Amino acid sequence: MRAATIFGLGTSTANLQPFRAGSATQWIEGVPASSSDADAILIFGGDGTIHRHLPSMVRLQLPVLVVPAGSGNDFTRAFKLRSVRDSVQAWRKFESGASNVRAIDLGTITETGNRDTKHYFACVAGCGLDTAVARAANRMPRWLRSHGGYALSLLPLLFKLPALPMHFSYAASDNRRVVEQLTLLAAFANTQYYGDGMRIAPQADPTDGKLDFCLISTLDPFRLFCLFPTVYFGRHLGIPEVSYSKTERVKVESSTPQEIYADGEYVCDTPVEISIEPGALRGGIAQA
Repeated sequence: MRAATIFGLGTSTANLQPFRAGSATQWIEGVPASSSDADAILIFGGDGTIHRHLPSMVRLQLPVLVVPAGSGNDFTRAFKLRSVRDSVQAWRKFESGASNVRAIDLGTITETGNRDTKHYFACVAGCGLDTAVARAANRMPRWLRSHGGYALSLLPLLFKLPALPMHFSYAASDNRRVVEQLTLLAAFANTQYYGDGMRIAPQADPTDGKLDFCLISTLDPFRLFCLFPTVYFGRHLGIPEVSYSKTERVKVESSTPQEIYADGEYVCDTPVEISIEPGALRGGIAQA
């Protein structure tokens, strides 16, 4: 077997050692030029590293194992890969021929004025409060981002970020819906988690062919402060100002351009269409 290895920021060939031990696999460093050059790919890094390599992963259509080694590891959390040890166990199963590879959906973002360019995301895309927090967290040192940086960035913004007028058009339960309202946060999720453990979309399943759409309208600062801890447990859906739907695509517009972030990285500005592409990633190597 030949496995290509991709090392994100702060990782190196030293991170490969647990996978090399007792393995007959031939290891190749870097993104393969074609799918015939490798049998699988290992990515060492966090959500940002995965995000940057998604176009190549979609093009190659090879089984992919992600080893959690970033400041945010929400994609691996969705597949019960919470540590290097979990990833090593999943890799051993794959090497032995176990059927622990599954087709994974990816989110896509298409700019209204540039429909020829498709941006992929693995976890969650968002706008509003989410983008302001991601922007602030990205300015932090890497060690701080990986130790509560998202929450530290969020807390001061809870009391000063205004809700924005936004327009959403999407289908839900076979009915077309149009929502135009002051919006504090809009999240478009393929997996349950973002922000290093915030369970913004507790019903999301990256294999169901659906995009989970969580919308939070305007809240006074105190209620917003009380809402924040509940998101870590997915208990925010019962709050009246929170709406939640499953759809396949959402058209997002705003009176002034608003930034869209995905997997913690800036992508583009509104207006956009955000959708799901079922099984875009041929195989994610998971625990089972």
